Amino acid sequence: MKKATLNFKVEQVNEALELFKASESAVVIDYLGLNVAEVSELRKNLYNAGCELRVIKNNILRRAATEAGYEGIQDYFVGPSAVAFSKEATAAPKIIFDFAKKNQTIKVKAGVVDGKFMDPKEMKVFATLPNKAGMVAMLLSVLQAPIRNLGCAIKAVAEKEA
Repeated sequence: MKKATLNFKVEQVNEALELFKASESAVVIDYLGLNVAEVSELRKNLYNAGCELRVIKNNILRRAATEAGYEGIQDYFVGPSAVAFSKEATAAPKIIFDFAKKNQTIKVKAGVVDGKFMDPKEMKVFATLPNKAGMVAMLLSVLQAPIRNLGCAIKAVAEKEA
């Protein structure tokens, strides 16, 4: 193999490795069967949420995933593969599974979230979780409930006596 070709492939592996490291989640999909309009719609939805969809050769993805320390995902880099990278853990999985509801031809192969490998079933469960802001809001609501109930009880007693 020529040195220039070898250097080009090393650059591609390093670029994919940087994408894996910079992302909180990466979802591997099989996009075969999607037409150009559908792929464009998926890319637009991902881009609007701050995500990125890349089609990268499987050998490059295998090497980058191995260097990143993601065990188990290498077996899923078979056939046509695209990877959606996201800086927010739940963004890409949510968008892809919402898109898959409307379009049955897209298949989720696997994913990585915060360095943990997930198969398609785990990714689907993860995609149903609220994002970080939603979880914080739910926690604050639970923490606020006892104080709110005490305030309502005090107000009811004050109104009853008045």
